[in-house]
Amino acid sequence: MLIIDLCADDHETIQQVAALLVQGFNEHWPNAWPDMDVALQEVQESFGSDRISRVAVDERGTVLGWVGGISQYGGNVWELHPLVVHPDHRGKGIGRALVVNVEEKVAGRGGLTLWVGTDDEDHMTTLSDVDLYPNVLEHLARIRNLRNHPYEFYQKLGFFVVGVMPDANGLGKPDIYMAKRVSNDDRYNTLSPDTREPA
Repeated sequence: MLIIDLCADDHETIQQVAALLVQGFNEHWPNAWPDMDVALQEVQESFGSDRISRVAVDERGTVLGWVGGISQYGGNVWELHPLVVHPDHRGKGIGRALVVNVEEKVAGRGGLTLWVGTDDEDHMTTLSDVDLYPNVLEHLARIRNLRNHPYEFYQKLGFFVVGVMPDANGLGKPDIYMAKRVSNDDRYNTLSPDTREPA
């Protein structure tokens, strides 16, 4: 497997990536990219100067996965968006490799933080199908994974749950925010991630 830049003139790979977006999100997030037109627009937007667009391919050039990054806060923070792995190749470390790759790219551009929104539109966590108000942070502190929600995948990669937007996708359908530091600056790297106090 190779992880390379997705290029604006590589029309065959672009078509594969767009088809993967439609297929990969259909089960739990069917409204994300419901058709090829919307998916192709997403891919085209990934070629901006403030974006990162990386694709995992096999030796034949078949797309196995795609990850993107979007610069925010003057380049200090980047959003990981989107991440998709072909359903036939999940559980093989491709998603992990893509996330690590985009982390390296963000750090190389001087970014400090990488964040990702992990929607729960289908009662996959204890934050879905409940009224999170008025004690939003209490609900967040007691979050549990009910049906293989991806927030635990990101936790294994060093991301922390940093917030939640209630009703982001409709009543009882929140967006769970996760982030991690990717900076190579050592000023805060001596802090224990669990206690946030000097190790």
